[in-house]
Amino acid sequence: MKIVVFGATGMIGSRITAEAVHRGHEVLAVSRSGGAPVPGAVVTVGDAGDPERVRELAVDADAVISAVAPPRDGSDPGEVFLAVNVALAEGVSAAAATTPGPATGAGAGRLVVVGGAGSLEVAPDRPLVEEEGFPEAYRPEALAQQDVLWFYRDIDDPGLDWTYVSPAPEIAPGERTGHYRIGGDGLLTAEGAGGSHASGISAEDFAVAVVDEAELHRHPRTRISVAY
Repeated sequence: MKIVVFGATGMIGSRITAEAVHRGHEVLAVSRSGGAPVPGAVVTVGDAGDPERVRELAVDADAVISAVAPPRDGSDPGEVFLAVNVALAEGVSAAAATTPGPATGAGAGRLVVVGGAGSLEVAPDRPLVEEEGFPEAYRPEALAQQDVLWFYRDIDDPGLDWTYVSPAPEIAPGERTGHYRIGGDGLLTAEGAGGSHASGISAEDFAVAVVDEAELHRHPRTRISVAY
């Protein structure tokens, strides 16, 4: 497969890039600065907020993965991050319109989006970000990610085939085991969805799940969650 990774130099994006390369995929690693060389990947400069640049890079790609994070400069990230995702979706859809499919000509652009955990539900219609005790420092980013999830859910574009992937609330560099669980909108816990102790996930195993989704296309046009 040809996979384009936006946000390829971040903590999660770099591991997604490495996982895709490890599996033998042709990987184009994209960041605004270009970043350091990634063994096995082609590195290029690009902004996910520029739809024309996204279209240019995504043409002929089998899947685009976005590991772009909201701004973390102290400003309100909501409007800026939403605009980035609007541009990203537009660019991927435009690329698909000019990429011949196997039988029907142009097809839907495959976009896998690394999302946030704050929108996961602790109970029906009760997202984690609205719970008492949710860390205030993380609330703006969590709300920005939630707005992006709503944006994708509202898209009526047959040219875009998206999946939004939420990690467990606790995600950090760790070990690659190749094991994980997949859930839906509910917060996965150590006991299952709805318990009191949220499960975690290593960035390495989260990357495994994201690349699996890009390869296997198991959850089109929906949100999934990933945890141990």
